[in-house]
Amino acid sequence: MWTDEAALDAAERRLDKWESDLAERAERAKSLSARVQALTGIATSADRSVTVTVDATGALSDLRLDERTRRHPAAHTARLILETTDAARADLLRQVTDATAGALGRDDPTSRAVLESYHTRLRPDPGEARA
Repeated sequence: MWTDEAALDAAERRLDKWESDLAERAERAKSLSARVQALTGIATSADRSVTVTVDATGALSDLRLDERTRRHPAAHTARLILETTDAARADLLRQVTDATAGALGRDDPTSRAVLESYHTRLRPDPGEARA
């Protein structure tokens, strides 16, 4: 099939490079996955009465309420919790964006897919009813 040894050598080098590049990308993606799973987003309300921590999925993992929240109506505290949770998720999204760009680059298709997934999950739906 191959009549030209030089062409065969060049094809083998291209395959070897392709395989090496795939292995490197897989390792970077695995490392990114481990790093992202360890991230948390944290935010504190402007009046410092509510602090929210979200895990790598954006789920609430810690909520701290200052005693001052007792002086406010429940609806006010609920609104602060939701706003602060949104801010914690935005913090998480910023960290995921930085980690992904650092590991894969901003223009990488995998990077864009990861970030799109996080944007979809972490950004509140503008039409969603809030407390």
